[in-house]
Amino acid sequence: MGYPPRLYDGDDGEVSARLHPADRPPDLTYPNGNEVHYLASGASTGGLFGLYRWTFAGPPSGPGPHFHRTLSESFHVLEGVVRIFDGRDWVRAGAGDFVHVPPGGVHGFRNEDGPARMLLHFAPGAPREGYFEGLAAGTDGWSREHYDAFMAEHDTTWVDGS
Repeated sequence: MGYPPRLYDGDDGEVSARLHPADRPPDLTYPNGNEVHYLASGASTGGLFGLYRWTFAGPPSGPGPHFHRTLSESFHVLEGVVRIFDGRDWVRAGAGDFVHVPPGGVHGFRNEDGPARMLLHFAPGAPREGYFEGLAAGTDGWSREHYDAFMAEHDTTWVDGS
């Protein structure tokens, strides 16, 4: 497999790097204290990828088994332990561990062992911010039709298994 098609045709390069300081406040904080930093949204990368830093505050949380049809999702655990559903079982991923899930791969993630931090990488760069923000606002009071439409809009298909 060779290199992908050229994305830049200039002769001299350009000044376009962006710094996201580590001490910048989170872009989103969930009611349970979980935080999300939008390090590189799909919009900011021209749709190439999305990268988010996820901080679990401590109480167990995270999505159950699901899959995506249009994107891959990867996890790199920075601190603590995150349980990842690999399509068969919940496996423990600790600091330094990496998990890649191709499109269609059943997966889920949750923290059951206290606080943890990880990077979430989506490729291509879908607009996941709307998904994160919709869930943070709460789904209480949503009709089943509204919930199903929201999940379909954000390419999330739930499956049985835990």
